[in-house]
Amino acid sequence: MSATRRQMLARTGAAGAGIAFTGAISELFAGTAAAHGRAGYGPLVPDPKGLLDLPKGFRYQVLSREGENLRSGEGKVPSNHDGMAAFGGKRGGVHLVRNHENRVTAKIGVPTVKGLTYDPAAKGGCTALALDRRNNVIGERVAIAGTAVNCAGGPTPWNTWLTCEETEDKAGTNGYTKDHGFIFEVDPVDPHRTGAEPLTAMGRFQHEAVAVDPRRGVVYETEDAFQKPFGLFYRFLPKKPQGGRGSLRAGGRLQAMRVPGIPDLSSIQEIGASFDGVEWVDVPDPLAVRTPIRHQDFGPKGVTHAQKLEGCYWGGSSVYFVSSFARKAEGSAGDHYGQIWRYDPSRRRLTLVIVFGPSTDIQLPGESPDNICLAPAGGLMVCEDGGGVQHVYGVTRRGDVYAMARNRQNIGTPDNPEWGEFAGAAFSPDHDTMYVNCYAPGTTFAVTGPWHR
Repeated sequence: MSATRRQMLARTGAAGAGIAFTGAISELFAGTAAAHGRAGYGPLVPDPKGLLDLPKGFRYQVLSREGENLRSGEGKVPSNHDGMAAFGGKRGGVHLVRNHENRVTAKIGVPTVKGLTYDPAAKGGCTALALDRRNNVIGERVAIAGTAVNCAGGPTPWNTWLTCEETEDKAGTNGYTKDHGFIFEVDPVDPHRTGAEPLTAMGRFQHEAVAVDPRRGVVYETEDAFQKPFGLFYRFLPKKPQGGRGSLRAGGRLQAMRVPGIPDLSSIQEIGASFDGVEWVDVPDPLAVRTPIRHQDFGPKGVTHAQKLEGCYWGGSSVYFVSSFARKAEGSAGDHYGQIWRYDPSRRRLTLVIVFGPSTDIQLPGESPDNICLAPAGGLMVCEDGGGVQHVYGVTRRGDVYAMARNRQNIGTPDNPEWGEFAGAAFSPDHDTMYVNCYAPGTTFAVTGPWHR
């Protein structure tokens, strides 16, 4: 199937999807270059090294692989590379902060480091890479350890990383010595400035990603719950909305979104469907001492749930969040292969702006969007987390989808191949490099080329 046919589809098919995409989120791309001509950068070229296929004119550097020695001497590069962010450094350099979605069964856990370890029994956390302006690695170290199942997160306007635990395990479960399910702040330059203190007021649940409103200081959070009742979309109103490193420790109010009359977002399938008067309801027990938040009593009107809430980012004057898929067979009100929603806080309006899929050929992209970032030439870069071969794919402002990268690392067998998902796509501040992770085997790439073409 051609890239132009692999479009985001409305309920009745591809017709009009591009128009709906462009009209719905045009503000997201303000200030970026428009994409011209055909979608994408051409066909993917097979990599003779068998790592990463890219279009002609693009090249990659392997920055780090699991099992190698950390430059700091603290131990091995951990497994399961996931969410990531890039921050500007000195003399054109870049600081990367990389999540490791490690459970207690992880092959290589994040090494424990004094002053940076929350729970010595947990194997998750973050590592930080320092790069020069040519993407040469000049430093690699532990940024936080002793956390669990660090999936995604989000950058702050004050240039720190919020890493999220996608678990609700309490102390005494799976050998943990402390409760988990929190957000932690990580300084990419000097992690000891932020330490390993959970931001408890931001809630204890199966966190996925966050996005910060740079003007109001509100933090939006997604919950990737696996079973019904599914996750919620939250906002955190900090006591110190002016922000700054450590400001979130001062506490605040955690609220869950209620869309009147819509108990499950998967019931909405029409691109452009919009709902005014969105309400926010205080969470009764943010620490979920006895009951997980999504099971708590929010009153007779309840709150709005959605399956597989994952990516979350701020663009223009709105927050965008992803539902990777929904399946009636698993309890959702409707079926879909991926949605992106926009919430405009000024208008209290929620709008369905993108619908993905269905996947008609698992060798091509088109389902289960996960981590998402803005692309330099306009549009999005999306990490695919579905079946078969895994891609990073781009989405133009017209709605066309094209393959940008393909993972060639087979972690299965020749007869039954399997490929790890992509995660953590992020661009350097100058937009000349895309950094992206292969989840397994844990590999971090820097991809350069004619991004502005």
